[in-house]
Amino acid sequence: MYEVAVIGAGPAGASAAIFLAKAGKKTIVFDHDKSITKRAWIENHYGVSEIAGPDLIETGIKQFQKFGAELVREQVSSIEKDGDTFEIHTENGTYQAGQIILATGLLTTLAESLGLATKDGTEPRIKRIFEVNPEGKTNVPGVWAAGTAAGVSVHTIITAGDGAKVAINVISELNGERYVDHDVLK
Repeated sequence: MYEVAVIGAGPAGASAAIFLAKAGKKTIVFDHDKSITKRAWIENHYGVSEIAGPDLIETGIKQFQKFGAELVREQVSSIEKDGDTFEIHTENGTYQAGQIILATGLLTTLAESLGLATKDGTEPRIKRIFEVNPEGKTNVPGVWAAGTAAGVSVHTIITAGDGAKVAINVISELNGERYVDHDVLK
């Protein structure tokens, strides 16, 4: 049983997983290795002069694994709510989590299995997005969405920031108080 499952290891999902795992939340990340970031060349990401999309994704994965988040390289086929727990189904297994963060980029296909509200996307080539409130909550309690799938700009710096924002909100809700993660130089 995981506290949080993140669906998608692109910039939004990896960023969320970094914050979650660093905060000590038992986190699992699912990724099918088809992120649009895999095709990107990035020269507008703060703190990085330039990077290939695949390298950015692998760096994010290494960061969240460093803090203890687990990676499953499989596509999630469906998610079912069972009381206060979600069952996440892949081709090769079933996993359980208390909270879900959907960071699925262009894909909103999991909306049907969960009964999530969607709406038309506003970004070019983004047809549907999950409806979320400002904190990233969807209409299904315990399910959050971040990044492009939640309607923010497709730019990696923006989706990464949105993933971090949603993770901070999830951690805060789980802890019962506002969570802040600031490291200081030693």
